[in-house]
Amino acid sequence: MIWLVVALIVGVSYLLGTIPSGLLISKSQGIDIREHGSKNIGATNVWRTMGKRWGLFAFLCDTFKGWLAVIIGVSLAAHFATTIQLPHGHTEVKYLPPDYAGIAAALGCIMGHNFPIWLGFKGGKGVATSLGVIIGMMPLVSLVIFAIWGIVLKLSRYVSLASIVAALSLPIAVVVLLMFGPSHGWASVHGWGNFYFAVVAATMVFKRHTANIKRLLAGTELRFGDPKPVAAAETAPEPPTQEPPLS
Repeated sequence: MIWLVVALIVGVSYLLGTIPSGLLISKSQGIDIREHGSKNIGATNVWRTMGKRWGLFAFLCDTFKGWLAVIIGVSLAAHFATTIQLPHGHTEVKYLPPDYAGIAAALGCIMGHNFPIWLGFKGGKGVATSLGVIIGMMPLVSLVIFAIWGIVLKLSRYVSLASIVAALSLPIAVVVLLMFGPSHGWASVHGWGNFYFAVVAATMVFKRHTANIKRLLAGTELRFGDPKPVAAAETAPEPPTQEPPLS
């Protein structure tokens, strides 16, 4: 029964994650974001292509669906809890613990965002959605990671570098709170399953930024706020006109 609940949570979360916020926002304005900029449906490309307002809206939508997936996953686990009658009038409740329900929902939603079936499995990079699921699972960790992301972005003006550093900081933040954090309340982190999830989520973000890493090393990555490069055909000088040979 528990494995059926896990499958249900992952399936529902995956479908929620496949909602292409950036693409829907761009389509509402008569633009296909897949044909502009980096051709990615994520919030960064929406921001660069359509401006701050729409980029921020896409970021919030992707973050919200990650948070919502965790909330729904935990609720489904509680709803399908099973009570088993034991001898001598005792009962036992079989259920998927909230931590593991949140992990199942988080992974399903991130996979849905990164690899949406509706778009040929070509989705975003999962940064905003990952932040959303972490908000739902570990609120204090999400604040720490968002602060790291903001500091690196402020200092470097590279969105990709900020996302990579924040992702790699996630397992470290989880370990610190597991070992030294509060044991109860919104700031607490319970169970090493959250650490293993953090490692998987960080790895996924890192791998989705492979092309960005190559551009960072080559010095060709765009900084946040830099103008989009003009097509080479538009910037290339016109070839000199040849004079007819003298006769």
